[in-house]
Amino acid sequence: MLIIIVTFLASALLTALVRRYLLRRQVLDIPNRRSSHSVPTPRGGGLSIVVVFLLTVLLFMRRGTISTSLGFALIGGGLLVAVGGFLDDYFRVPARLRLLIHFAAAGWALWQLNGTGPLHLGWIIWDLGWVGQLLALVGLVWMINLYNFMDGIDGLAGLEALCASASAGLLLAWSGLGGMAESALALAGASAGFLVWNWPPAKIFMGDVGSGFLGFVFGVLAISSANERPWLVWPWLILLSVFIIDSILTLMRRMITRARWYEAHCSHAYQHAARRWNSHLKVTLAIAAVNVAWLFPLALGAYVWPAVGPLFAVVALAPLVYTAFRYDAGQDSSVTEVPCSVAVDSLQLWIALGTPRGTPSPSSEGSHRHVKI
Repeated sequence: MLIIIVTFLASALLTALVRRYLLRRQVLDIPNRRSSHSVPTPRGGGLSIVVVFLLTVLLFMRRGTISTSLGFALIGGGLLVAVGGFLDDYFRVPARLRLLIHFAAAGWALWQLNGTGPLHLGWIIWDLGWVGQLLALVGLVWMINLYNFMDGIDGLAGLEALCASASAGLLLAWSGLGGMAESALALAGASAGFLVWNWPPAKIFMGDVGSGFLGFVFGVLAISSANERPWLVWPWLILLSVFIIDSILTLMRRMITRARWYEAHCSHAYQHAARRWNSHLKVTLAIAAVNVAWLFPLALGAYVWPAVGPLFAVVALAPLVYTAFRYDAGQDSSVTEVPCSVAVDSLQLWIALGTPRGTPSPSSEGSHRHVKI
């Protein structure tokens, strides 16, 4: 419990300092045609999560709370992802270079963890050999990117990190993996501290430095814990399934419909929901409720009865697949929605009112305004 409090306070304080720095340097997220916000807002606040969590991991390594292999995997790969994300927030890094960084980070982590173990399929343990290692590499890179894709409305990525890491921390503790449990709880505290400033209406955005890092850490903790307890792969899948389902279905649907899936867009299910509900807060809270009331009990069931873990995963994911289609994941704005480009019109109006380009945006005073649908 103490680790959550300490990391929460440290992250909240550091986020405030990072926000002040970003405002002074004008590192702002300018609304574009896929944005869900309408006022330039500081971008890169996830740096506080990175610093607080990695310092905690370093402390755990020195104390022997976690293995050196896990610590080096998190620190080495995490720094690669975070630095690449920070540079992208600041200068915009080419997509191919970002992908190369992600593969390097994933490869480093898997090397430190001695790869991934056999796949637990209920009553069957299946060793996939080199195919399994390749799938783990691609899966870890996908986790880095999907978390970035899902960081599109206020509070969502931070609250998802809080729910998933706190729930995973409990399951890891009950599994006897105390060091990993403390690491997950430290991540929960750091995410909660960032949420103080990212809660709707957000005063700062997480940025690629934080979103990619969170996806990487979740992937590494999942692989490391599954190497120790193979059946934990199913609780991890369940806990992260909101982000996994929305991102995968959105990508698949855009590829099938021959949309430019490789370009930025605003067609995720959660983005459609935010426009239909005219609220970031409602969507964020709804997804948090799904995590707490639906996914955690099923993840607990998969932990308690590992032989039927895949069945619990199917039960957990089926309603999420339906909901993603219900909210048009992968499709552009429907006729009942105002398109994302309204944010651009709102920005143009804001500039037309005479606000000097170099002055802090209204969001710096906590008046972050979202598109009214």
